[in-house]
Amino acid sequence: MATKSYIDAVREAMDLALEKDNDVLIFGEDVGKNGGVFRATDGLQAKYGEDRVFNTPLAESGIGGLAIGLTTQNYRPVMEIQFFGFVFEVMDSIAGQMARNRFRFNGTRQMPIVVRAPYGGGTKTPEMHADNLEGMVSQIPGIRVVMPANPADAKGLLLSAIESNDPVVFLENLHLYRSLKGEVPEGYYTTPLDKASVAREGSDVSIISYGGGVPVALKAAETLAKSNISAEVLDLRTVSPLDIESIGATVAKTGRVVVVQEAQRMAGIGANVMSEISERFILNLKAPIGRVAAPDSVYPFGQAENDWMIKADDVVAKVMEVVNYD
Repeated sequence: MATKSYIDAVREAMDLALEKDNDVLIFGEDVGKNGGVFRATDGLQAKYGEDRVFNTPLAESGIGGLAIGLTTQNYRPVMEIQFFGFVFEVMDSIAGQMARNRFRFNGTRQMPIVVRAPYGGGTKTPEMHADNLEGMVSQIPGIRVVMPANPADAKGLLLSAIESNDPVVFLENLHLYRSLKGEVPEGYYTTPLDKASVAREGSDVSIISYGGGVPVALKAAETLAKSNISAEVLDLRTVSPLDIESIGATVAKTGRVVVVQEAQRMAGIGANVMSEISERFILNLKAPIGRVAAPDSVYPFGQAENDWMIKADDVVAKVMEVVNYD
């Protein structure tokens, strides 16, 4: 297996999808000749032509409407929202149309749409570019929300999302694009949607996270190992719907849980995970559930970002609190 960056894995997935299926179309703001603001689609228009990889006007609502219309002609649209903070401009298409159409037409129509967008902090972007809004879209019935945490999953999950006949919001962590590299299998492969993954085995405490929070959790687990605390890290991968079975398995295994998210405490999907554990698996718990999240404020300007974002030390401190509870 080759070692690749997160963004290279995303690009490779789109390349393979375009090659395999002529009905796959990729479009969004500047995704053509420029390859997107982060070069995620770099070279794809030159390879597949302007009919299959093309720019749109700076109008997210139009991008969503185009995607819905294309499904009526049996295309498989992969639409890019340049930053997920811009999603409010296309929420009617996502929540009011994409999420409902298979139900509305009694399963006779499909909605094979992928909504790709970067999210998250760590790169000091301008206001409204780094917002963690996964909690909002995760509460829309009929929408699947996928948030890979490593290059191999970014590729395999994106290919699965493009194959899916349901609409998928596919969120790519902005900070991980080029800061994280890992081994990625060659060729075309898919990674199952709706299935969590144990990123690190452990026996004393379960750290449950997703997206940009997973590398933070893994770093914390390494630190905890030096204190002879064995932390299991569960990467949710798909945050809506949740893989309740895998969550229950890790809770039963360790009896102690810390939920970690990059989003604000009031946002993200951490509260939903904690609620499901409390309702379904409370008798397996040996201590109250811990939580690590960003402060409940609007996303700060770049100068304050480093102080505002969660850190591995925050996770270590919360795990120690949970492990030492009696």
